[in-house]
Amino acid sequence: MNLTVREALLGFRRWPALSALSVTTIAFALFVVGLFALVALNLRQRLTDIEERVEIVVFLTPGTPVEVATLAISDIEAFPEVEAVKYVSEEDALNQARTELVEFQGLYSELEANPLPASFEIRLAPGFRNTATVETVAERLRGLPFADDIRYGQDWVRKLDQLRGIAGVVGLLIGAAFALASIIIIGTTIRMSVLQRAREIGIMRLVGATDGFIRRPFLLEGCVKGAMGGLLAVALNFAAFFTINRLFHVAFFSTAQGLLIVAVGILLGFLSSALSVGRHLGRV
Repeated sequence: MNLTVREALLGFRRWPALSALSVTTIAFALFVVGLFALVALNLRQRLTDIEERVEIVVFLTPGTPVEVATLAISDIEAFPEVEAVKYVSEEDALNQARTELVEFQGLYSELEANPLPASFEIRLAPGFRNTATVETVAERLRGLPFADDIRYGQDWVRKLDQLRGIAGVVGLLIGAAFALASIIIIGTTIRMSVLQRAREIGIMRLVGATDGFIRRPFLLEGCVKGAMGGLLAVALNFAAFFTINRLFHVAFFSTAQGLLIVAVGILLGFLSSALSVGRHLGRV
C-alpha cells in the first residue's frame, strides 16, 4: 500500500504542470456543472413556491344547492392528487372581488344581482402539480353535472414544466462536455506517466508484478486528482454563492450534495485513469 501511494505521488512530481491542468480541468468541469446545479436548486425552490399556487377552479352552475356542493367536496378530496378543496360561495366571491379589484368599486354598488358563481378552489398535492396531472384531474372534474366551467391556467402550468426541463437539459449537456474534456486531459497525463516509466514497468514485470499491481498507483493518482478537482469545484461554487448571496438570498448545496460533487470528481479521475492505463499498459 505504501508503495502504491509513493508511486502515485511520484506522478505529481514528474508532471506537475499536467497534473495541475488535470485537477483544474476537473474543477472547472464540476464548477460549471455545480453552477447549473445551484441555479437548478434555487429555481426548483422558487418553482416549488409557485407550484403551491397551482390550483384548479371549478365554477358551479348557478343555483347549485350547498348540500350538493358539500357532498361533492368529500368526493373530490378523496382524489389522490388533491390536497385540499375550498368552497367559495357566490357571496364570498363577490366580497373577494370587492377586496381585490378596488378599481371597480363603483360598479359593485350598481349591481342589482350577484353575477359571480360559486366555485371550488382545488389545490393539488406535492408531486402532482404538473401539466399531465392537472389536465387529468380537470378532465375528471368535467364529469360533475353542476360544473359550468373549469380553469387552471393551462399555458402557465405548461410553461412551468418547460422551464424545469430546459434547466435540466442545458446543465446536463454542458456538464457532459466538460466531463469529457476532463477525461481526455487526465488520460493524457496518465498515458505520459506510463510511457515515462516504461523501463520501470518492464522491470516490475520481470520480477513477477501483475498488471493489477502496476495499475494501482495510476488509478490512485487519477482518484486523487479527481478528489482535488472536486474540492476545488465546491470551493469555487461557494465563492460564487457567497458573491451572489450578497445581492440575492439564494440557497447552497447541502453537505451530502457537496460530497456528491467530490465523489463525481473521484469517479472522473478513476475512469480516465482506468481507460488510459488499460489502453497503453500493454505497449510498454
